[in-house]
Amino acid sequence: MYYKNDLNERENYDYGPEPFVVNLEKATLQNPYFRTALWTGEHLQLTLMSIPVGGEIGLEVHPNFDQFLSLEAGYGLVKMGPSPEKLNYRANVTDGYAIFVPAGTYHNVINVGNSPMKLFSIYAPPAHKRGTVQETKEIADAEEQKY
Repeated sequence: MYYKNDLNERENYDYGPEPFVVNLEKATLQNPYFRTALWTGEHLQLTLMSIPVGGEIGLEVHPNFDQFLSLEAGYGLVKMGPSPEKLNYRANVTDGYAIFVPAGTYHNVINVGNSPMKLFSIYAPPAHKRGTVQETKEIADAEEQKY
């Protein structure tokens, strides 16, 4: 089992599928990148995210799996709904809030605060390539178009 307290110790941040223990709040707050896959297993993935002021995750939908997000710092606006045109569920979130996204639900999380929004996301099954580190949303969007 590996215990990780400081993300700056290694360049490759993905510790899956080995057993792993981490201070998740500290790791999330330390993450400087838009998306970092911290642990990828066969059936589950943990990613860390840092959304800049005025930034957003971007409207997306996962047809075949649920998603869990937890906000560790910042302020956000969550929008969810059955289609991109009908995002009728809205909620304000701040550190300590959890967001549950049912499969097939369009969703977006927007940073409406004045500092970077730090959160982690759990996907089951994994949604991103093992070892994914995307410094910005623009890089993430470009890489997502390849798949």
